[in-house]
Amino acid sequence: MSLDTAPPPARQQRRATPPAPKGPSAAARWARRAPLLPALIFTIIVTQLPFVATLIISVLRWNSLDPDNRGFAGFDNYAAVFTDANLRSSIVTTVILTVVVVVVCLVLGLGLALLLDQKFRGRGLVRTMLIAPFLVVPVAAALLWKHALYNPEYGLFNGAITWLWSLFGADRPPQPEWISDMPLVAVEAALVWQWTPFMMLILLAGLQSRPMDVVEAARIDGATPWQIFRYLTFPHLRQYLELGGLLGSIYIVQNFDAVFTITSGGLGTANLPYTIYQTFYQAHDYGQASAAGVVVVIGSLIIANFALRVVSSLLKDEVK
Repeated sequence: MSLDTAPPPARQQRRATPPAPKGPSAAARWARRAPLLPALIFTIIVTQLPFVATLIISVLRWNSLDPDNRGFAGFDNYAAVFTDANLRSSIVTTVILTVVVVVVCLVLGLGLALLLDQKFRGRGLVRTMLIAPFLVVPVAAALLWKHALYNPEYGLFNGAITWLWSLFGADRPPQPEWISDMPLVAVEAALVWQWTPFMMLILLAGLQSRPMDVVEAARIDGATPWQIFRYLTFPHLRQYLELGGLLGSIYIVQNFDAVFTITSGGLGTANLPYTIYQTFYQAHDYGQASAAGVVVVIGSLIIANFALRVVSSLLKDEVK
């Protein structure tokens, strides 16, 4: 073999290897992030600065009705949140309201999602009509239930009872005071009507992401509709049920409109957001109201953390 055809030395081969590509420079990375900076700054100003101010006020003894008695209170306001009878009652009411509304919305939303997953004439129109309650402004929805449905004199519920009684020839049909007789149920019914479409949309999206080849194989093997739902559909919807429950809990915990509009917080329906409103605007105890607000935010963040984990697991499953 001649010298001209001899292989190059190993050192020359290593030098001939092209260098590994470098990542984007710092200037390029900042150029991509620059359009997001105004939104980030706006978010910090709108959300984080008020929360920091709320944290500071929550450790102060500050009541505008007693301006001379103002100073550092430490954790006394937080202790009052969990020891004051009214605040403790509002926490219990908030938990009951949230659990009942979320569970009922999930059950009804699952039923409606299963129905809308079937093919029938006018399915698009039915979907639109079922989604409509979720698009109504919360205060308008509460006013609708308070006056158009619950009113004992001209409300739809009592009108329907009067019409049914007239079919059987009765003279004096019952005219229940819906808000006075069952105040918490009245608030829960209005919230269920408004939030069931939200759960339905999440669960319907989960149903339409099912692997239909597995379902068809189960049908060919002779599985009944109940067996398909129990062993295939329901396990697939588990994460979507968790996501709907967590997101619904975040919204219902912070709900103020229905309680304020329907019952004005009376008859044992005052939840924690309404009690914060009373403490701040009626009792003018800014420190205690801020402490209660921080408690609500912390609870919402805990629930939101679980919701983000569920969303992350859903995305991982979709990637797989």
